[in-house]
Amino acid sequence: MTAYDDLMAFDHDTQALSQVAGRLGWDQETIMPRGAAPQRAEEMAAMEGVLHSRRTDPRVGDWLAAIDPATLDDVGAARVREIRRSFDRASKVPGDLAATIARVTSAAQGAWAEARAADDFAAFAPVLEEVVALKREEGAALAAGGDVYDAMLADYEPGTTAADLEAMFGALRPALTELRAAILDKPAPRGVSGTFDEAKQLALSSKLAQAFGYDLGHGRIDKAVHPFSSGSGLDVRITTRTNPADPFNCFYSTIHEVGHACYEQNIDAQHLLTPLGRGVSMGVHESQSRIYENQLGRSRAFTGWLFGQMRDAFGDFGIPDEDAFYAAVNKVSDGYIRTEADEVQYNLHVLMRFDLERALMAGDLQVADLEAAWNDRFAADFGYAVDKASNGVLQDVHWSVGLFGYFPTYSLGNVYAGCLYEALRAAVPTLDDQLARGDTSAATGWLRDNLQTHGGLFEPRDVITRASGMSPGPEPIIAYLKTKFTALYDL
Repeated sequence: MTAYDDLMAFDHDTQALSQVAGRLGWDQETIMPRGAAPQRAEEMAAMEGVLHSRRTDPRVGDWLAAIDPATLDDVGAARVREIRRSFDRASKVPGDLAATIARVTSAAQGAWAEARAADDFAAFAPVLEEVVALKREEGAALAAGGDVYDAMLADYEPGTTAADLEAMFGALRPALTELRAAILDKPAPRGVSGTFDEAKQLALSSKLAQAFGYDLGHGRIDKAVHPFSSGSGLDVRITTRTNPADPFNCFYSTIHEVGHACYEQNIDAQHLLTPLGRGVSMGVHESQSRIYENQLGRSRAFTGWLFGQMRDAFGDFGIPDEDAFYAAVNKVSDGYIRTEADEVQYNLHVLMRFDLERALMAGDLQVADLEAAWNDRFAADFGYAVDKASNGVLQDVHWSVGLFGYFPTYSLGNVYAGCLYEALRAAVPTLDDQLARGDTSAATGWLRDNLQTHGGLFEPRDVITRASGMSPGPEPIIAYLKTKFTALYDL
């Protein structure tokens, strides 16, 4: 056995244990009894302690030092790169801090859910203060004298800095606010009407998931307060949610999470339970969920097919034809919730969170002032006041579980998706004809072959450049949004 072989055998078990930890998180958000939360926090802390110990095992450093890079092919070099990145990161964080963060964030997730249900940010603030303090401590350890927020961002989007994002988002914001203002001066299209049976919503969402290539033989669909995708390889699960007055919430949450899940399911089998056996970054991951949901799922062609499916399932739901249905699916309107936001306004929600969490991590904003800061920024960006905490600062789970640095990858994913879609349309000239039949296979196959199959083989921006033929930038997504919504609203 060589040092490389020993390292891969050891890492295989670490990857397997990481999947088990992920399954504990899935269970907590779906079917775990509420009363189990204190025990689950201890279980998560214990598992994180085991994983941290493996990731910082001195033998990993010895094996890395003993490997001759000249003996490695591209896959081997990428595996070593990712293990070295994980080892270097984990070695900077004390094991007791890692376990404490796991314990506190597990408990904080339950506290957030209760506070959200009660619209009571004050009840959640003390535990969030603890999470923020722990994440600042972790960030300082990771940064080793550098920028704390950049160190956190590297967990989700390696190779990207806050300055990079600030420049990119600086180009997005004025274009989006200008387009939003023009659209909201126009009459709003008709929406759906009636009550939509939950069982029928879930049945159609399952059909949609399979239409986009989700393999239910290696996955499942459950309900959760906040839809998410979990797992990789042979066990990739998604969740969705239902609203009796708004079936689009269910359908497009499902398609969005299927984008994440198909990325994981379509990674080359040789990468299973290796450091390359998962999506390379959250920005690239989000590019898949957003292109599935928006450029494909909300297209005029696909919504024509979906209109027929909804008529079959629900009968008359207040929309007379396919054109009116397309307008309803893409309706731009006031709203508080990021996950329910239209394509034009979605990124404005994300950019707000990006600025707020950077201020929290820098110590420029305190948790006690967060709700007021959120409400002030929301009123400035969207032109109306937040009515309750569950529609404002308590709407997202991310901060409760310590995911600082995660939010900007949502908008970065939209930028990536714009680049990919431009290349996809050129590569599949019959795309609209296929989508009009509910056939996504050419589009999803192109994404599988050009991006998803690689898993973590290439660095994030590199995989987007390879697939799209261009360096990532905001111009394609801005052009796509202007073209689509100028036509929709006759601007």
